[in-house]
Parts: sequence; C-alpha cells; structure tokens
Amino acid sequence: MEIINNRWTSTAASIWIQTTSGLSYTFGIYSSVLKSSQNYDQSTLDTVSVFKDIGANFGILSGLIYASVAARGRSGIAGPWSVHLAGAIQCFIGYFLIWLSVIGVIDKPPLFAMCLFMLIAAHSQTFFNTANVVTAVSNFPEYSGTIVGIMKGFLGLSGAVLIQAYRTFLPGNPSGFILMLALLPTIISISLMFLIRIHPTTSAGIDKKYLNWFSYIALAVVTYLLILIILENFTTLSTLAHLITFTVLLLMLASLFLLANRAHRGESSRLLESTTNQLIEENLDDKENSISKDINLVQAMRTMNFWFLFVAMLCGMGSGLATINNISQIGESLNYRTVEINTLVSLWSIWNFLGRFGAGYISDMFLHSRGWARPIFMAGTLATMSVGHLIIASGFRGNLYVGSVLVGICYGSQWSLMPTITSELFGVLNMGTIFNTISIASPVGSSILSVLVIGKIYDREASSSGDGNSCFGTKCFMFSFFVLATVSFLGFLVALVLFFRTKRFYGELWLIRLRHSGRES
Repeated sequence: MEIINNRWTSTAASIWIQTTSGLSYTFGIYSSVLKSSQNYDQSTLDTVSVFKDIGANFGILSGLIYASVAARGRSGIAGPWSVHLAGAIQCFIGYFLIWLSVIGVIDKPPLFAMCLFMLIAAHSQTFFNTANVVTAVSNFPEYSGTIVGIMKGFLGLSGAVLIQAYRTFLPGNPSGFILMLALLPTIISISLMFLIRIHPTTSAGIDKKYLNWFSYIALAVVTYLLILIILENFTTLSTLAHLITFTVLLLMLASLFLLANRAHRGESSRLLESTTNQLIEENLDDKENSISKDINLVQAMRTMNFWFLFVAMLCGMGSGLATINNISQIGESLNYRTVEINTLVSLWSIWNFLGRFGAGYISDMFLHSRGWARPIFMAGTLATMSVGHLIIASGFRGNLYVGSVLVGICYGSQWSLMPTITSELFGVLNMGTIFNTISIASPVGSSILSVLVIGKIYDREASSSGDGNSCFGTKCFMFSFFVLATVSFLGFLVALVLFFRTKRFYGELWLIRLRHSGRES
C-alpha cells in the first residue's frame, strides 16, 4: 500500500488532475458557438466570461474547506479528496447545463442563468487547484516555488491538452467539446482523488533531484505539444494521426507515475540512512522555520504586503485574463483564420505553462543561491506584460503571435509567484484561503477591463461601422490595449514596492536555508 500512499504518487496524481482542470482557458474554443446559439453581442459574451473568471478565481470556499479537513486528512478520515469531490460535482453540473442550453435541449436561459451555469462550472477549478497546490507545498516546503510552478504549469497547460483531445475525438464540434468538459475532469478527479494526501515531511535530501525529473517530463510534454500545435497550423492531420499523437501524449503523462515510484524507492533508501541525523536536527529546524508564521486570512488582510500583492495581481492577472477572454474576437477583427485562432488559444496554454513553471523554478533557484526576493520576478514580468499589450495594440500582421507570447508567459508567472509568496509571507496552514482571496483580484480586474473597457469600445466601433455585432480592423481593440498596457505598468510599480518591503525577510530566509542545506550535506 505504501507504494501508492506517498507524496510522490500524490504529486503525479495531482498533476493529472491539474492537466484536465484548467477549463477556463478553453473558453475561446466554444465562445463563438455560445455567442451564436444564445444570440449575444460582444458585451454580453464578455459578461458571461466575467462570471467564468469569478468562478475560476473565487476560491475562498475551497480554501476554507481545505483548511478544515487538512488535519483530519492525515488520519484518513477526511482530506484533500473531499475538496476534489466537491469540485467534480460542480464541474459536471455547470458544464452539463451549458451544453444543454447550447444544443437546445432546454430553452434558451436568461442571461443571469447562463452566468450562474458558468460560475458553477468554473468554480470547480478552484477546488481542484487548491487541493493540489496546497497539498504539494505541504509535501515539499523546501522547494515551494518549484512544486507550485509544476502544479500551476500543468494547470496552464491543460488548455492545450484538452484541445488536443477535442481535435482527436470531436473535431469541428465545439458544442460536443462543452460536454467533454463536463465529463473528462469529473472522471479523472474522482478516479485519482484518494491518492492525494498530505504526508509527513521528512526530507531525505533527494527532493531537488526528483522534482527536477518531474520538471524534465513537464518540459518534454510542453515541447511535444508545441510541435503538434505548429504542425496542425500548417497541415491537416488524419484521424489516425491524431489518435497516435494523443496516445503518445497520454504515455508521456503516464510516465509520471513510474517516476513517482522510482522517487519513492530512492527516498525510502535514503531515509534509512538519515533518520538519526534528522531527529537530532528536528528542534532546530522547527525554530528556524518559525520565521514564516502561520496566520489566518483576517490577520493577513491587516498587513500592507497583502494589499500590495492584491493590487499587483489586479493589474497583472486582470489584464492578462482580459486578453485571453477576447483573443478569438481580436483574431476575427484582424482577419485571422479559424485555425489560426484555435492555434493561438492552444499556444496561450504553452506560454502560460512556461510562465508558471519557469517563474517557480527560476525564483527558487535565485532564492536558494543568492537570496533574491521573489517579488522582483513579479515586477519584471509585469513590466514585460505591458510591452506585450502594446504589441497587440499595434495591429501589425502576426501581432497576436508575438504579443500573446509575452502576455501569456507573464500572466502565467503571476499564478506561480503569487501562491508561493503567499506561503512564505503568511505560512502554509491557511495558504489556500489567503491565495484564493488574492486570486479574486483576477476576475475583478478582468471584469473592469473586459466589460467596461474592451467590450464597450468594441461594441461602439461595431455600431459606428454598421456591421451589427461585429467589428473589423485595428480600431476595434487598439485603444483598449493601450489601457491594458498602462494598467500592467502600474502593477509593475506596486510589485516593485513589495520587493523592497520584503527584501530583508527573504534575505533572512536565504540564510536559514543555507544553514539547513549545509547540515544536510
């Protein structure tokens, strides 16, 4: 039983759930059929997408539930599996009702009902994400940036994986894709949820080695997907070719469990040698780790660091989410072909993954080696995101490919850096509740920028051109993305302030980890 009840198998199972639970990132695939079947204009579609964003980011409930069951989860009575089950139920109900509405089985629902369906469907994502990320950080506290980057990276990559499943089994059937979103994540999460547990953290000195191997598999998967996406953009693959390429993808993901087994055996061997030394150092470790005190949400909200982090995410996540929510309509306005637009949505998942994975891994590397405070990476990515928005605003041919690379990577980086910084500044115990509260900044920023800026300007331009609900040309989105660039730059300034406020704290954390690694070696 021990071979499947360990933190490495838990990590592999969490990655599989993450790989199928980033449902909100596939909105661009079915947004057009949702818009046409319900006869929405762009502002109305953006309103529905805002409720998707609210659901996907309003994770306070999942954080509270996780915190309440985590301690009992160690004894097997309750645990992360209960959070996954709640997410699976919401996922199925929400997307199934949307599917019934789109295909006309039920009467066209009023706008508030469709918004509710979307809210419930997307809200499931916070339950999957909270259970997987907080469990992973609890199991690998020394490399929180790396493990959060892996978990958040596969969540960002899930859009590309789901689109590959769509192209393999449901090509040209976006309404069927909605049904797949109702079924696939539900089945995967229920099948694997009992493997995801919090395990006593007793480092055998091999965490970095095997986490690096998990990272190598992640990079192999993202490289493979990138090749597939580029290939599909230039040629039409046969049904058999799609089946073969998707099978290879599944085998690559399955290798995670083989790696987990290898890591567990290696850890068990090392633990037999290091148990005595760890018992000697136990009291000292407890004292040193107290630098990151566990505080609750109310206490965190009384600090300035919480609000600097919130505002930075309001600017970065909000503008990034507004971009992906409107990428289909931006492409249509600039005469991109349907296959190009679908490619952009898939590529967004790739850039999103690279940002999430890279920011976690690189910030861990510089923290361990030089003591760099993580908020400096947040500031840098927000400044780069501002440049990406300006490129999209320019409207030159191919601008969406270049701009989406920068915005996608930088947007993904925020989702890796923010939870990790949260765990370090406020502790792990209530990490799920706190980082999910900060995540609310994403839909708040997106609702303001998508509906009140992008949607309003788009509809005004469409109305003045006499093309009904459609707008064509650079005028449709140019001014909107100048606004988004300004907002991102404001986020850069706020993150820079957070960097200077936490620089001393991270310096102390670096010294502690240096002493700890010295004792291990």
